[in-house]
Amino acid sequence: MTGRVLLVRHGETTWNRDGRIQGWADATLTETGREQARAVGAHLADGHDLDRLVVSDLKRTLETAAELRAAGVAAEPERARAWRERDFGDLQGLTRTAIATRHPEYHREGSLLAVRSVEGGESLSAFETRVREGWERLVDELDGDETAAVITHGGPIRAVLAAVTGRELAALAPEFSPANCGVTELAVDGAACSVVDRDGTDHL
Repeated sequence: MTGRVLLVRHGETTWNRDGRIQGWADATLTETGREQARAVGAHLADGHDLDRLVVSDLKRTLETAAELRAAGVAAEPERARAWRERDFGDLQGLTRTAIATRHPEYHREGSLLAVRSVEGGESLSAFETRVREGWERLVDELDGDETAAVITHGGPIRAVLAAVTGRELAALAPEFSPANCGVTELAVDGAACSVVDRDGTDHL
C-alpha cells in the first residue's frame, strides 16, 4: 500500500516579511502567517486523513502546528529536531543582500545552499545528513497507507526533494523556494518515493 507524506512550510514570520535569514532564530508568525496556517489546516483536515503530525521544534513551526490544530487537524503534534531549518550561525538576522557581500558563492548562485560552511553554524553536509536521517526514520515508521504531515522549513523540504529525486541540493535550490504554508506531497511505497505535487498552494 502507498503512504503519503505532506511537507508543509511554516506560515509567514516577521523575519520573512523583513527579508532576514532565520535559521534557528525564533521569529514569530505574522497575522498573515497565522491566516495561512489556518487555511492549510482546514485544507488538511478536509482533504486528508492525517495519522501523524510531525513538527520541527522551532517556534514558527510550533505556532503553525497550533493554528492547524485550531483549524481542525486532529493528529497530536510530535516534535522532531531533525526537521529544523539549517543553523545559519553568524548569518542569522542578516538580509540576503548583506550575505551576498560576505559570500561570493551566494552572490553567484543566488541561494544560501551554495554557502557550504557557515561561521558558528551548520555545514551544508551536516544539514543534509540530519534531514535525510529524519526523512528515512519517518518513512521507516510509516505503516502501510498512513498519511503523515511534517511542519518544517524551506531548507528541509528542498533537501528531501533532492534526496528522493537524486539531485544535488545546491542545484535544486535556486529553482524552487517553497511558499509559506505550501504543501509538497510525496507518495511512499516501500523504498520507492515519488513527488505527487510540489508546493501546492490552492488552499491559500
